[in-house]
Amino acid sequence: MSGKKNITFIVNPISGNHNKGDIPKMIADGIDSERFDVDIRMTEHAGHAVEITRQCVEKGCDVVVAVGGDGTVNEVARSLTHSNTALGIIPCGSGNGLARHLCIPMNPRKAINIINQCQIESFDYGVINDIPFFCTCGMGFDAFISLKFAEAGKRGPITYVENVLKEGLKYKPETYEVEDETGAKRYKAFLIACANASQYGNNAYIAPHASMKDGVMDVIIMEPFTALEAPQISIDLFNKTLTSNSKIKTFQARSIHIHRGNPGAIHYDGDPLMTDPDVDVHIEPLGIRIVTNPEAIEDDSQPNPLLNAFSDLFNNINNVREDIEKSGRKIQAINKLMLRKLSKL
Repeated sequence: MSGKKNITFIVNPISGNHNKGDIPKMIADGIDSERFDVDIRMTEHAGHAVEITRQCVEKGCDVVVAVGGDGTVNEVARSLTHSNTALGIIPCGSGNGLARHLCIPMNPRKAINIINQCQIESFDYGVINDIPFFCTCGMGFDAFISLKFAEAGKRGPITYVENVLKEGLKYKPETYEVEDETGAKRYKAFLIACANASQYGNNAYIAPHASMKDGVMDVIIMEPFTALEAPQISIDLFNKTLTSNSKIKTFQARSIHIHRGNPGAIHYDGDPLMTDPDVDVHIEPLGIRIVTNPEAIEDDSQPNPLLNAFSDLFNNINNVREDIEKSGRKIQAINKLMLRKLSKL
């Protein structure tokens, strides 16, 4: 026996904006051939990554690496839960939420170097209506934005901001009954998000303090907001300060049941799906093994100073709120100004 670990790379050739044509050579050149026996598979259709991963688990493969975006990572990861096969990630998508939370480098060559070190740890994952998720799930405005983001012609953080500003003000909040271990409460909300990891992707932090090893999820409830409040919410998403926003309510739970008045969309790791009015979400503690960055440290970095300065600008604008509220055109002008400034960060 060679003593090598068996590792399979599952490459989604159409995820994100990165050309995957050079990935096989990059893997061949960068992987430690003395430590790993390598197989590279290309996905050919939606769900193909699930099929390949299940085959790898049946064969006793040591590591399966998802090469793609959040959708590819979810397909691979949900097929590895409660198995001895570990998940590796080479992030090549547009959001890369789980990779960013785990401090996996966005550079594919550097991500391969992390895999070579093969430090494996166990992490929590979540389940919404029997569907596993690893970063976030949600409903309401959350799922609505996922639909809009999926339809957008361009990707990146500015697309998130544009959708929050343009679509958020049109969206009608719903009333939800949320039940956890402590009882049931009713909320009127734009969205309810359940976070296992800290961000959606693109460094948009919906739950900046979330941990993947504490056995609970962070539940985020966004209350209705006005045109003047929408830009600040967008800023707080990228500034890791959302939990301090007056429109945000948060708590932690191992499981919750949510009831809403009508069927509607949910999302799991950004993929939208229509469901019934009742939604169940829970955490599976330490149910998946993942190759991690041994040099990663807890992300306690300070908020972006440019965004802080921009937040101050917005707060100054709020000082003349009464004048602004008299003119819808002025509100739109402020939003356009903010988008221009954010695009330069």
